[in-house]
Amino acid sequence: MSTRQLAPTCVFAATALFFFFFFLWPLGETLRGAFVGADGRLTFSYLFEVFRNRIYLEGLSNAFWLAVWSTALALLLALPLAFISDRFLFPGKGVLSALLLVPMILPPFVGAIGLKAVLGHSGALNTLLLEIGALDSPVDWLGQGRFWGIVALNALHLYPILYLNATAALANVDPAMEEAAENLGCSGLRKFFRITLPLIMPGLFAGGTIVFIWAFTELGVPLMFDFTRVTSVQIFNGIKDIGGNPFPFALVVVMLASTVLLYACGKFLFGRSGHAMMAKATGARGVRTLGWRGGAACTLAFVAVFGLAILPHLGVIAAAFSRDWYGTILPAELTLENFRVALGHDLTLPSIQNSLKYAGLATGVDVVLGVAIAYVVVRTRLPGREVLDALAMLPLAVPGLVLAFGYLAMTQEGKLFQSLNPVTHSPLVILVIAYSVRRLPYVVRSAAAGFQQTSVTLEEAAQGLGCPPFRTLRKITLPLIAANLLAGGLLAFSFAMLEVSDSLILAQKQQDFPITKAIYELYQLLGDGRLIAAALGVWAMLFLAVTILGASLLLGKKLGALFRV
Repeated sequence: MSTRQLAPTCVFAATALFFFFFFLWPLGETLRGAFVGADGRLTFSYLFEVFRNRIYLEGLSNAFWLAVWSTALALLLALPLAFISDRFLFPGKGVLSALLLVPMILPPFVGAIGLKAVLGHSGALNTLLLEIGALDSPVDWLGQGRFWGIVALNALHLYPILYLNATAALANVDPAMEEAAENLGCSGLRKFFRITLPLIMPGLFAGGTIVFIWAFTELGVPLMFDFTRVTSVQIFNGIKDIGGNPFPFALVVVMLASTVLLYACGKFLFGRSGHAMMAKATGARGVRTLGWRGGAACTLAFVAVFGLAILPHLGVIAAAFSRDWYGTILPAELTLENFRVALGHDLTLPSIQNSLKYAGLATGVDVVLGVAIAYVVVRTRLPGREVLDALAMLPLAVPGLVLAFGYLAMTQEGKLFQSLNPVTHSPLVILVIAYSVRRLPYVVRSAAAGFQQTSVTLEEAAQGLGCPPFRTLRKITLPLIAANLLAGGLLAFSFAMLEVSDSLILAQKQQDFPITKAIYELYQLLGDGRLIAAALGVWAMLFLAVTILGASLLLGKKLGALFRV
């Protein structure tokens, strides 16, 4: 084997081992817990019991419908805006398109604090409507059992993913196909549903899959709403007895199987129906400049969605600045004390330090692995490189809750990785692994885009002058794709800082809590705990806003490619 082939082969082998031990192994341990009985024999009784137990069935049903309605509402918000943005010029288009990404800067479970303050039984909206005489008694805006509140929060947080994918898909539609349809008398909504929508379906499927899986397995929002009859919370509560209770394993397997089956069905129904288009459009689509009425209507649509989307954020900010907020339209008294306490509380400062440490190390792992994987996939002809690319993207399709539970299962006493158990040892290593596996796809996508945009002739010229391949990569290629790596690294770091499932499940001791676990624990405290949690959420929101803005400026419209399975 030549030196040129040795390095890519080593990268392939190292990545395969990494994913075997820290992606497939935890999934295997979960399957083992669900299908192997106490006597060591294969059994299906635990799985059958899940479907016989009324409480577990209700949890699965609620999780499914939460995902369905969250995805539908996110699509209803995102698709019209993406179409308007792609086809028309209107006042404030650039600023408003950027503002649509704002909901991504706050973990939805933190947004629950703000949404409950605004739409709760004694929240701001009910108080306002009662004072003006529009209501005789408070209305339960969040729905029975908080179901619709969770749907709204999921959709308002996740619709930017669908918007980014829909915008990218619409930009790739060949205008000649739509013009041909118009010449044959197909126009308006009929043209959209018969021509445009089928052409962009793969992009919608890519974004919709992420939204559905995210909402289906969301843990933080139901916890904050105290919505216990949902599978993710049932699994979380079952962790306390993981050593002697097989049913959390069975629930995780059912959830994993459901996401895989739903993804496969969607891929079969939508993913195969690709439509060939010219590599370059046969004609440039003219972006229409609207009159003042049409322009105002488009601007109003963007402003309305943005206003709804930032409602939880405004609620969190208002709660963070309030001394007490209950039964009034606005906080009765403002203060900065919550921010001071948030940075001085026993839970907060160590949690910020922990999150910086966990996320920083995980990002370093992701950058090294991501560059190596992207180089092999884009720059080599190594057999099986497509498998390597697919393997790197798999964490996007597997729920974070499932992986987190798998890590906990594989570190139990008597297991190969028991030395990483977060209950008896420091969770540093297992959390860094969990964060890096979950966020690796962002760095791989970013690095691959950089390699594709950089001409290989520059590397060939350097090697022709005697520069070794590794030195060529370090001296020539990496500086050229630095912006892509920085963007992917920023996203990996920021989302790792605010990771919910891994943090809530794997951080068991107070001194090891990351920032999201600290926010959850603060919210459980009586008194001003929720206000301090809101203040800490605002600090987290500001941090993530800066990182996502930086990544957006560096990647532009390619940002949506990071959220595709």
